[in-house]
Amino acid sequence: MQGKAPLAERMRPQSLDDYVGQAHLVGEGAVLRRAMKAGSLPSMILWGPPGVGKTTLAKLIAADSDRPFHSLSAIHSGVKDVRAVLDSAKRDGMFAGRALLFIDEIHRFSKSQQDSLLGAVEAGTVTLIGATTENPSFEVIPALRSRCQTYVLEALSSEVLMGLVHRALSEDEYLSKKDVQVAEQEALLRASGGDARRLLNTLELVVEGLEPNEEGQLVVTNEAVLERVQNPHLGYDKGGEAHYDVISAFIKSIRASDPNAAVYYLARMVEGGEDPKFIARRLLIAASEDIGNANPTALVLANNTFQAVERIGWPESRIVLAQCTVYLATSAKSNASYKAIGQAQAWIREKGEAPVPLALRNAPTGLMKDLGYGKNYAYDHDAQGGFSGQECMPQGLEGTTFYQPGDNPREQAALEWLKARWAGKYDY
Repeated sequence: MQGKAPLAERMRPQSLDDYVGQAHLVGEGAVLRRAMKAGSLPSMILWGPPGVGKTTLAKLIAADSDRPFHSLSAIHSGVKDVRAVLDSAKRDGMFAGRALLFIDEIHRFSKSQQDSLLGAVEAGTVTLIGATTENPSFEVIPALRSRCQTYVLEALSSEVLMGLVHRALSEDEYLSKKDVQVAEQEALLRASGGDARRLLNTLELVVEGLEPNEEGQLVVTNEAVLERVQNPHLGYDKGGEAHYDVISAFIKSIRASDPNAAVYYLARMVEGGEDPKFIARRLLIAASEDIGNANPTALVLANNTFQAVERIGWPESRIVLAQCTVYLATSAKSNASYKAIGQAQAWIREKGEAPVPLALRNAPTGLMKDLGYGKNYAYDHDAQGGFSGQECMPQGLEGTTFYQPGDNPREQAALEWLKARWAGKYDY
């Protein structure tokens, strides 16, 4: 038993037929399955929570396509390593341009490291497969994202995870020789946090520590799991379903002006190891979407919070996040600006764009001036009280309302200011 590979490694699928989950990507007729059959694999980013099969999928793609396969870990590799692989791919002779380069944890590459991949990916020197647990929109540079397809791997369901357990017990060369019975599964699933790799390795740890009962069986119970896994994985799994549920509850608690609930959900994310920048980004959005001009200082504080989090990191940044969370939760609320931009976009999608009035157009050339661009423009700073009253809406949209001030002191004061200047235009 000494020196054997961990159960998760021993049970790693050897073909796509053994691969579980992600049917939307590799099931019959799914996008990746079609691309593999056609031999036209794009460079791609595989985004999903830990233990859902990103690395395994990359290896199976390489094996199925019979291409040279190069693997790097962004944790241990630098630009020099990337260039060495690219040079090797160029020397692959008849296989040049067919090599697959897998980079695990690609979000950990710096901008310069990601930049080093651009030319090779664009030229087709390699087909890149990057794996990440973080949102590529924030952690992968736009130039690299634009050259790759992003495929989202979903969290594994309890049914899929328990299917892996039963398969391991029946097929693994070591565990299949034991009479193991899973009497209770809740603690095992909770300890895994939805991570198949952690699930299988936890199963092996528990089974190896069990004593046979009178019938010679090794019985896996919740108690047995908790005895051997002193710090079971929290239910919060960033990237998994709980990730989305908790962040949703966090934002809705702020919107509901409930600081106690908001801090509770913040603590859930902190304890679950969430990226502090992710939380700070959500606070920035909430400051504008849910508070807006009812308290413009909220956006300033949220932006400063984001900058402070970048500088401080864990664990101290939890204090800054808590301060901002409480401030936003106890602030006056308005979604007037959020609704205004949504309504304006909906109008444009439905009715199209209207020409900009000639008076408001830019006139950098003589021809444009001759065509009337900028003619009769009223410069507000020269008008009495700094207000000209010139209509700025396109013809036909005069009087159309997108922004309706919220029911809070600041925006109501702004409404009175508008009413005093625009005769009848803002009487609502």
